[in-house]
Amino acid sequence: MSSAYDNGREYLDSINYGTFKKLYPLGLLRQLANSHDSTSLQVLSNRVSWSIYVEQGKIIYATHSVEPVDRLERHSHRLGAQIPTLSNEIFAQLQVFIEGYHSQLSHHPEYQGIHWLIEQKYLSLAEAALLIQEMVKEVIESFLLIQQGSYKLTNKLHDIPKICRLNINKILKICQENLRIWQLMGNNISSPYQRPYLGNTEPATIEKITNKSNSTHWNQGLSIRHLAVISNQDELVLASNIYPYIVEGEIALHEPDPPFDRLPKIVIDTLKTKSINHPDNSSTDIPCLLNSGEIPQVSEKNSQQTQSNLIINDSDCENHQIIPLNLHREKIYTIVAIDDSLANLKHISHTLSNDIFSVVTIYQPVKALFSIIRYRPDLILLDLNTAQIDGYELCHLIRNKSMFKKTPIVGMTANKGILNRFKAQILGVSGFLDKPFSSVDLLKIVFTHLT
Repeated sequence: MSSAYDNGREYLDSINYGTFKKLYPLGLLRQLANSHDSTSLQVLSNRVSWSIYVEQGKIIYATHSVEPVDRLERHSHRLGAQIPTLSNEIFAQLQVFIEGYHSQLSHHPEYQGIHWLIEQKYLSLAEAALLIQEMVKEVIESFLLIQQGSYKLTNKLHDIPKICRLNINKILKICQENLRIWQLMGNNISSPYQRPYLGNTEPATIEKITNKSNSTHWNQGLSIRHLAVISNQDELVLASNIYPYIVEGEIALHEPDPPFDRLPKIVIDTLKTKSINHPDNSSTDIPCLLNSGEIPQVSEKNSQQTQSNLIINDSDCENHQIIPLNLHREKIYTIVAIDDSLANLKHISHTLSNDIFSVVTIYQPVKALFSIIRYRPDLILLDLNTAQIDGYELCHLIRNKSMFKKTPIVGMTANKGILNRFKAQILGVSGFLDKPFSSVDLLKIVFTHLT
């Protein structure tokens, strides 16, 4: 019987999933930054899949399904300007490796391609880490723009070689700043994959924008992102340079080519206010393009300084204050945790401490019912084996209150007996969290019952 139960638990662990409604991508990543376990986050939105691999709160790798090899080639070429060993001949060999072994590569051919460059000694580990860092930032930027989608959390990472570990909070800080700049241009540029066409633009104007007199590539249907690589410019700098000509109608923007058109668009709803509240309750004024008509200016020097702020060293774990894309600072979900173990309550409070959850911890279960009525939580974490009161009876009392008929109640217990669990389900327990539990276990059960 225990074997059947274990198989059932393994099945349940394999189907933890949810949908993005009020649980924003930013919240998911910030939760994973607090985790000390290995986690694979799989997300699907608009037929695009994102994969983010986290180990002990650090990103190992992140990718999405839209042209991953193209992403590798673009960032390799940008890096190739700094690293002489990445010649055109090496790029050709890399393409042969990926195409020739694509069917044999078990996971993410572009990541295996980076590993191949290391094995062939075309890249050092530090250079490969820089390449991965830039690719991950691009992926996370698009991930933060997802409005709705489904996700799946698992404890197991795919068997991919671990080249570096990136600080999630620092990645988020840079990505949010980049998105803020994109959003300032959001009235006229909705995607870095939009394709500019020159029309009757004067050659002198093109030379001013690109620092080159050759405008051939500009009428070949290439995106802003691809043109930035060809002209060896930061894409935000290029977008900022062409922005006034787009406003004046001298440069026309065509929509992204498939499959890039499936990626989320840059939204400007968050810029309808002129201030952003920081976690310390202070506010920072930002230019509001919707009202002022100002054209954002980005210099190559400032952009490079921003990008270099991301330290890859594992020992650098400084937490940064983050400006959320979502300006609404109120807590979205209230969670009540009832346990007579202070250590468990501290673990729960730390794991769920962010802008999405308001956590109420109750150390005296005999007084829990009054607090639950007072706070009217969206989810209840209930220790079923407290010394002060029978957790099963407390669950029954909660369910007898009409206001909590549909409130998810997660039973926390070290008892894996089927009869005890059957009794708990009869009394109204919605799910179980086995003790001792990791941060990932807690996050999975919370996401499952709140989405």
